[in-house]
Amino acid sequence: MRTELNRNYSEVTEFILLGFRTVPKLQILLFLVLLIIYMIIIMGNVTMITVITMDSRLQMPMYFFPRNLSYLDLCYSTVITPKMLANFLNNEKKISYNSCLAQFFFFALFVTSECFLLSVMAFDRFSVICSPLLYPVQMSHKVCVQLATGSYIFGFINSVVHTGFTLSLHFCRESQLDHFFCDVSVLNKISCVDTFVNEIVLFILSALIIITTTTVILVSYGYILSTVLKIPSTQGRRKTFSTCGSHIAVVCLFYGTVFFIYAEPGATSSPEQSNFVAVFYTLITPILNPLIYSLRNRDVKDAVKILLCGKWSSW
Repeated sequence: MRTELNRNYSEVTEFILLGFRTVPKLQILLFLVLLIIYMIIIMGNVTMITVITMDSRLQMPMYFFPRNLSYLDLCYSTVITPKMLANFLNNEKKISYNSCLAQFFFFALFVTSECFLLSVMAFDRFSVICSPLLYPVQMSHKVCVQLATGSYIFGFINSVVHTGFTLSLHFCRESQLDHFFCDVSVLNKISCVDTFVNEIVLFILSALIIITTTTVILVSYGYILSTVLKIPSTQGRRKTFSTCGSHIAVVCLFYGTVFFIYAEPGATSSPEQSNFVAVFYTLITPILNPLIYSLRNRDVKDAVKILLCGKWSSW
C-alpha cells in the first residue's frame, strides 16, 4: 500500500493553474487588460532604470535604491505574468513541476528582496533628513551597494528555505492549483502529506521578515517625523515630507497586500479574493512604483523629458 502511494506521488510531473474563473466572454477582455498592464510595467520600470543609469544628476544614493526597486518590480512581475497570459490562450493551463518550483523560487527571491530594500530606503531617508552632514559618509556608494546586496542575499536565503521545504512535499496525481501562479501557500494546500511544519516555517519566516523590515521603517520615520516637526518653516516641512511621500506610498501598497497573503493567510475568505489581492501586489504595485517616483520627483521628470526629447530629435 505504501509503495503504491509513493508511486502515485512520484508520478506528478505537472500542475494545472486554474487561475481566474470568469465566463469565456470575459477571458479575452481580462487578457487584454492584463497584457496592457504588463506592457506599462515593462515600459515604466525600464524607463526608470535607464533614466537613473544614464543621467549624471541622478548618480546619488537616493536614486540608487529606486533603480533597484524598479529592477525587482520588473523581475517578479515577469516571473508571473507571461505564463499567466499564456494560460488565458491555452485551455490546458498546465505548468511542469520543475517550472512551478522555479517560478516560486524566483518569485520568493525578488519579493523578499523588495521587502528588505524598502526598509533600506527608509533608513536612507532617515540618514539624509536626520543626519544631512554625515549622509555622504553614512550612505556612500560602497555602503549603498552593500545594503542592496544584503537585501538580495536575505531574499535568496528565504527563497532557498521555502523551496527546500516545498521539495519535501508529495502531491497526488490530479494536482490543481487554485491560483494563477505557483505560490507556497497554494502548494501546501494541495499536498497529500501533512504540511504543518511547512506552514509553521512559512509563518515564522514571513513574520520575521515583516516585523524586522517594518520595525526599521517605523523607527526611521519616527525619527524623521520628530526632526521634521522641529523645522520652523512650513514650506521646509512640506518639502521634507514630499521627499518621503513617495516611499511611504510604495511601502503601504506593497506591505498591505503581502501581509494579507502571507502573515495573515485567513484574511482572504476565498480563492477569488486571494487571487485579486495577489494581482494587486504582482501587477498593480509594479505599475504604480515608477509613476509614484517619477510624478513626485522633479529631477526624475526632467531626466525623462531630456531622454525622450533626445530620442525624438535623433529620429
